[in-house]
Amino acid sequence: MLSELERREKRFSELERLLVEPDTARDIKKFREVSKEHSDLKEILAVGHEYRKVKTDLDENRLLAASADDKELAELAASELPALEAREAELAETFKTLLIPKDPNDSKSAIVEIRAGTGGEEAALFAADLYRMYTRYSEEQRWKIDVMNTSPADMGGLKEVIFLVEGNGVYGRLKHENGVHRVQRVPRTEAQGRIHTSAASVIVMPEADDVEISVNMADLRFDYFRSSGPGGQNVNKTESAVRITHIPTGLVVSCQDEKSQHKNKAKGLKVLQSRLLDAEEERKIKEMSVEKKKIVGTGDRSEKIRTYNFPQNRLTDHRLTDSDKNHSLSSVIEGKMEPLIEALRRLDMAERLKSDNGAF
Repeated sequence: MLSELERREKRFSELERLLVEPDTARDIKKFREVSKEHSDLKEILAVGHEYRKVKTDLDENRLLAASADDKELAELAASELPALEAREAELAETFKTLLIPKDPNDSKSAIVEIRAGTGGEEAALFAADLYRMYTRYSEEQRWKIDVMNTSPADMGGLKEVIFLVEGNGVYGRLKHENGVHRVQRVPRTEAQGRIHTSAASVIVMPEADDVEISVNMADLRFDYFRSSGPGGQNVNKTESAVRITHIPTGLVVSCQDEKSQHKNKAKGLKVLQSRLLDAEEERKIKEMSVEKKKIVGTGDRSEKIRTYNFPQNRLTDHRLTDSDKNHSLSSVIEGKMEPLIEALRRLDMAERLKSDNGAF
């Protein structure tokens, strides 16, 4: 581990040199990458330096404890060994954890898409419940929500909703929400009290920067039409809604929530950029080996990840172990998601540590 620390110290010195070079300052993308690596490495070195100091103190105390020259000093040194050994083990584990390659997208804001799946109107109502859950959780985290597009259902639910969650580290906390969410409950229209099962899909994408995804405007087709949902007097009177088609990939994005065509166009382009970045990330994952895929942490989006059982007030995340998998549904659905989010983050870290076993 000490040799790894020395290697990181050399890299840190190199990054500090790069930060002051004019060529780095002129290249926005490179400057961001160097700055981010410099910041991450600074955190790693802080732990590494403390680990090296504690290890040095521990080695010295072991020598003193074994010395027969000064019995009183040897006893004092021996009494300090348990605390130093515990601290060394703690710092070693933290240091190894910090050395695991991070997802560079974790610090970004995120675009979330929720779509009603099987279950008709009940699935649309569930999609609306999920949107409300993420909204409330975001409010607790002091994140900002910006709705990009909505498609309301007849009974008050949502066929689809796309929204941007702005804040530091949003994607890193929400990325494990990717997948199919299943609900079990008695629908409002069910007279016999029978429990129905329906589903909604959640897609979480990192917000793309302009420097990451450059879209050629010649590759886009813009179609303008009249909004069909809430929007005041402009609905069905002006062509403020925008549909953007990315011709090379066939990706289509529609935005109609704003009264301004210009604002809908800007939001649509933001969603399109994030979808293109997400598609590129998915392509890279498919090219990875099985071992590397295990530590990427994006998950299979077609997989059923969670069941919301309303009659039993139980939320079950099928990826977690028995001790972590069940949570109070009434609490989580109101946005109290932090225990669940943390359990998923711990699972992800454990898998990364397992995949990285033997590196030290």
